[in-house]
Amino acid sequence: MAAPSEPVGAAVPASVEPAPRRSEETVVHTRLLRLALGIEESRAYFTNVDPSVPAAERNALAFEQRWFGGKSSARVKSLLAYCSARYDAYPEALEVLRHWRTMDAATRQVVVHWHVQLTDPLYRRFTGSYLVDRRGGPRPTIDRDVVTQWVQSQPEGSRWAPATAVQFASKLLSAGSEAGLVSPKRDPRTLPLPKVTDLALGYLLHLLRGLELEGTLFENAYLASVGLEGGALDQRLRALPGLTYRRMGNLYEADWAAPDLTSWAEVTR
Repeated sequence: MAAPSEPVGAAVPASVEPAPRRSEETVVHTRLLRLALGIEESRAYFTNVDPSVPAAERNALAFEQRWFGGKSSARVKSLLAYCSARYDAYPEALEVLRHWRTMDAATRQVVVHWHVQLTDPLYRRFTGSYLVDRRGGPRPTIDRDVVTQWVQSQPEGSRWAPATAVQFASKLLSAGSEAGLVSPKRDPRTLPLPKVTDLALGYLLHLLRGLELEGTLFENAYLASVGLEGGALDQRLRALPGLTYRRMGNLYEADWAAPDLTSWAEVTR
């Protein structure tokens, strides 16, 4: 598969090491047990945060200014830690989100979903592979017992007590429901797909262009999770502003109007 076309930049002197590319997180952790998708918490975070403010001062500001409403000081501190893990790891993206004051609810929903995917390998597998397979199978539904079994089948599952696997299943269902990928509340759950606006898709593609990830720019867990694969994806890409996209068989070419995420945001916000 051909790599997407990229603009040619200035030559880097031989004595200067290029900055390493940031990547999706690959180590499974338990942060999802304490904060599921957290759309409103995320919005509060990237609306108010100043990355230059040290963590201790940030905690006090967030509590005093009620970023998260009437949450306790301890809960505010934990929410800041979880949001920082999801957004501060991608500084260019955080700057774009901080200044994106006109983001609509549908765009915010999938943008937050993709950031949780980026920073949580278990959620990425669940939404970008498992749900995709279930949605395309003969029984496109799930329930907590089925998801618990899936959690226990994962390489990390043997480390967790049965009660922890049940907690993970509940949080995965909650996060998936917030993302619009799982119907809410009652089992069995159906598996709808959320709306993906052109702004959301443009944001994701320009973000992923600068990251190391499993798969390719146009074949990955992020796009698959929201139903953008094959012909459906080709159709969206051909109509996406700021991108000239051509595909023949397994080969594609992509020419970008903006060289990076920041430049894209400056002309689209």
